Amino acid sequence: MHKIIIDTDPGIDDAQAIAFAIAHPKIDLLGLSTVFGNADIDNTSRNALKLLEIFARPDIPVVKGASKPLVQKRLPAPDFVHGVDGLGNLNLDKPTINVANERAADFIVRMANEQPGEITVVAVGPLTNIALAVGQDPTLASKLKQLIVMGGTVQQAGNVSPLAEANFLGDPHAADIVCAHDWPLKIIGLDVTLEVMLSDEHLACLRDNAGQTGKLIWDSSRFYVDFYTADQNQAGVESPVRQCAMHDASAVVCVVEESAFEFISGGARVIPEGMAIGQLALNQKASSGIEYAVPHWQSRPLVQAAMRVDADRVRNTFLNTLINHALS
Repeated sequence: MHKIIIDTDPGIDDAQAIAFAIAHPKIDLLGLSTVFGNADIDNTSRNALKLLEIFARPDIPVVKGASKPLVQKRLPAPDFVHGVDGLGNLNLDKPTINVANERAADFIVRMANEQPGEITVVAVGPLTNIALAVGQDPTLASKLKQLIVMGGTVQQAGNVSPLAEANFLGDPHAADIVCAHDWPLKIIGLDVTLEVMLSDEHLACLRDNAGQTGKLIWDSSRFYVDFYTADQNQAGVESPVRQCAMHDASAVVCVVEESAFEFISGGARVIPEGMAIGQLALNQKASSGIEYAVPHWQSRPLVQAAMRVDADRVRNTFLNTLINHALS
């Protein structure tokens, strides 16, 4: 059984990730820690609670986390991608459950100390909570089983600048701090998540076969798919396919289907300012002992960044897990 905490900013694709974690028989979802990102912290926390109610797991704790980045000013929420409410403008009823009386960083540290070596944190929003947690307990990296991050891009163009992915741009200082610590860190970035697409046909299959969870994923995806379709139109694609990328859920699928991903390793930096702000830079020659003219790459631990993916396997695992869970 894989014990996981999802650090999340729900978010349409976050909803898909949470649904998968709840449905998979080999995942034990210990809690959700929320962070600003796809919406402000009050919205992301409310969405997390409401999703757990809809997915029939109100017993899973939600802990509220950072409302802003460590250093930079918080960027505007991408309401043109996720809607004003973060869930495709569904305007769901207020949840009947509440956040736990604990801060996200405290929760992550406490759980890692109570169950050392057993917990995987899957971070699918800006990395502020993770940076705060490792700042609070510098030994945290050695106490987690692994840290899986949805963020960054190595070769693929960014989605918020030519170089940057949204989660890393959301708090580049936090992302760079996280990459400085020596935990088993896997980065699931745009190099692979843009290969795992959910078409309207896939989403309709969930709507028709995955119960209330499938309906929520379909309903929320309408806004998201419209965004991706408009993006294709702007790029001059003729007859664009109605689909959306399975960003966050791909990172959770990696917990149980790691061999579906191919990784490269290197020391990682995230550029904190300037025209390259938010860029993930990977030193792929780290193991060769090369010393560069600048000191910024010295003593950086190796991280693994996914560069290839068996997209059909990841997508089918996601779809089949949700449908089988609804039928069980």
